[in-house]
Amino acid sequence: MRAEHPPALLPALREGRARIDVAGQRLEGDELTGAVGALARSVAGARRVAVVAHPSVATVVAVAGVLTAGATAVPLHPAAGAHERAHILRDSGVDLVLDEPALTGRAAPPPEPSPDETPALILYTSGSTGPPKGVVVPRRAIAASLDALAALWEWTPDDVLAHALPLSHVHGLVFGSLGPLRIGSPLVHTGRYLTPVPHATVYFGVPALWGSMGAADLTQLRSARLLVSGADRLPGAVAERVLRHSGHRILNRYAMTETLVIASPRPADLRTDRPTGSVGLPVPGMRVRLHNEDGTDRTDRADGAGIGGEVQVRGSGLFSGYLGRGPAVDDDGWFGTGDLGEWLPDGSLRLLGRKDTDLIKSGGYRIGAGEVEDALLAHPAVVEAAVIGVPDDRLGQRVAAWIVADDPDRAGLISFLAARLAPYKLPQEIHEVPALPRTALGKVSKSLLAAEFRS
Repeated sequence: MRAEHPPALLPALREGRARIDVAGQRLEGDELTGAVGALARSVAGARRVAVVAHPSVATVVAVAGVLTAGATAVPLHPAAGAHERAHILRDSGVDLVLDEPALTGRAAPPPEPSPDETPALILYTSGSTGPPKGVVVPRRAIAASLDALAALWEWTPDDVLAHALPLSHVHGLVFGSLGPLRIGSPLVHTGRYLTPVPHATVYFGVPALWGSMGAADLTQLRSARLLVSGADRLPGAVAERVLRHSGHRILNRYAMTETLVIASPRPADLRTDRPTGSVGLPVPGMRVRLHNEDGTDRTDRADGAGIGGEVQVRGSGLFSGYLGRGPAVDDDGWFGTGDLGEWLPDGSLRLLGRKDTDLIKSGGYRIGAGEVEDALLAHPAVVEAAVIGVPDDRLGQRVAAWIVADDPDRAGLISFLAARLAPYKLPQEIHEVPALPRTALGKVSKSLLAAEFRS
C-alpha cells in the first residue's frame, strides 16, 4: 500500500519553516515562501520550464516556484555546451527558460497538485551512450524518496544540512535542496568546495569532494551527526582518511536519476565496520532483485552471500520513463539499473560496478573492475584508480588501470597487487596520469578513458 504523504510536495516551504543560504545569500521563513509564491505565479500556465542551475538562491527559488505552480522543471547545468543545451531545450519542449530570475516580488503560493504521477522534473542523463535522455521524475517519487530518507537518517527540522553539490542533479537538487524544503531543515550551500559550516549536523558530498577536503577541515566535522556520500564508488582510502580526521564513518547510499534512492544504511549501522562497497538495505518502498544473464537466478531477498547479478528495482521512487520513449520497465514493473551487485550475509547490497564498463570478460573469466580498483587503492601511494577492460585479440579483453599516484614503485605495486588478486585479475597495463577524467558531478568517466584508449 502506498505511504501517505502531506498534500504539498514542499510543506516546510509553504508553512514558512524553510531557510536556505547559498553563496552567502539567505532567504528564510515567510520571505522565502513569498519569493517562491511570486515565482510560481509568474510562470502560471507554463507546462515545462527550464532552469539554468547555478549554485544560487535564485535557482532554488526558481525550481521550487515551478513545482509550486504545478509545472515541470528542467534543470540545465550552467556549464553545458551549446549543442547539449540546444538538444535539451528542443527535446523537452520547454515554454520558457529561467536564468537567475530576479527575486523582487512576494506573493502567497498558489494551490499545487498533490504528490502523484504529475511530472515534477525532467533530468537529463549524461549522454555517454548517445544523446542525453530526459528522465521524467513524478512528484510521487520525490515525496516518497525524501520521506524514506528522513525516516532512515532521522533527518528532522533540527538538522542543518551543508553541501557543495551541483543543483542540476538528483543529489544536490532533489536530496540536497528539495529535501530541506520538504523536511524543514536549514540548507547551507558552500559553493564549489565542501567546507565546514557552523552548527551543521549533516553533510552531503561525493567521493571527489570528500577526497579533496583537507585534514583541518575534516577535523571541524567532528561536531556533525552524519556524513553522506553518493553518486560514485567510495574508495576505501577516502573513507578511512575521513574517519581518521573527522571521527565519522561516511554513510554510502545508492541512488540513480531514474530511481532516486534505492538502498541506504541507517546511522546506527555505521557504528561498526561495514564491507567495502556495501550500500545498506533497500529503503522502504523500494524492492531490489539481482538478475543473472542466464535469466534463471532472480531473488529479492538475501539468503546468503554470493548471490549476484544486475540490480533491478521497482517501487515508489521509480521514474515515469524516458521522455518521448517507450516503457523503461519490464512487464512486471522492474527497471534494470545496469549496475552489478551481490547480496551480503546481513542482507545488505554490495555494488560491484557497471555492467557495461565494470564487468571485464578476459580469457573466459569474469572480472569485476571494482575489486581491482580496491586492491590498487589499498596501496599507500595510489590516490585514485580506475579500471576498465580494453580489447585484446587473444583474451577478448585485458585489464587496464589508470592511477593517480604519489611516486609509486612500479615493481613494488605489481608485487602488492599479486598478493591480493588472482593472476587473471592483475592489470596487464597501468597508466599513471595526473588526474582521472570526471563528469560534472565528480564521477570518474570510464567512457572517456575508453575513448582515450581507442584514440
